Amino acid sequence: MSITNESELAGMQRISEAVAYTLREMTQYAQPGMTTKELDEFGARILAGYGAKSAPFLTYGFPGWTCISVDNEFCHGIPTEHRILKEGDLINIDVSAELDGYWADNGGSFVIGKDIHGHKKLVDASKDILDKAINSIRGGVKIADIGYLMETEAKKKGLKVIKNLGGHGVGRSLHEEPDELLNYRNRFDTRRFKKNSVVAIETFISTTSNLAVELNDGWTMVGNKGGYMAQHEHTIIITDGKPVILTQMNEILN
Repeated sequence: MSITNESELAGMQRISEAVAYTLREMTQYAQPGMTTKELDEFGARILAGYGAKSAPFLTYGFPGWTCISVDNEFCHGIPTEHRILKEGDLINIDVSAELDGYWADNGGSFVIGKDIHGHKKLVDASKDILDKAINSIRGGVKIADIGYLMETEAKKKGLKVIKNLGGHGVGRSLHEEPDELLNYRNRFDTRRFKKNSVVAIETFISTTSNLAVELNDGWTMVGNKGGYMAQHEHTIIITDGKPVILTQMNEILN
């Protein structure tokens, strides 16, 4: 969507606070021995406290309130009482929701407890790349140039990007134009970011895979060549200068 008045701005600020606070609290709440279903239900209670409704459930009938992916699961992981978090697990939580007709999206990857498997390097790389991408986005900048920046930064760190996942416009629904804000340069994409538009910008940084493939459960995605992936995502408003980060409260880049 494009922000055209104070009412729309206020609406986006409210839903962005809801998803950002939920993500932050879920990240702090997660610990070894907990099931992903317990963690999901904790997040669901926070969203409900805001009066917000789960976007993946509303939009796609997703079997959970938030997406929680662990270790080799790249994204869209289904919360379950059978998945128990362990020390050193790489976990991704993606929280998106609707409130009063406005939608926002955010997510972050982190390590549970001590980094005994060495996942922190991947997590930190994803954070750094998102930070650089956001600070390079403004009205008039080519979408493909931000994708090029992301892939270039990943390669510098000895990592890859997932080429069939990307950020997207957001605001009046979960996925809007501009869609496919990819993590690499699509030379056929001549679109530019537009001032006052709202987008969910996100990284998909991988150790070995360059594509995400869906498992038989119809939701969970893993890498075509295995390995691990980190994702970080903010909902932002594009300006003539640095974007306004609506989901700043989630503290994912700290």
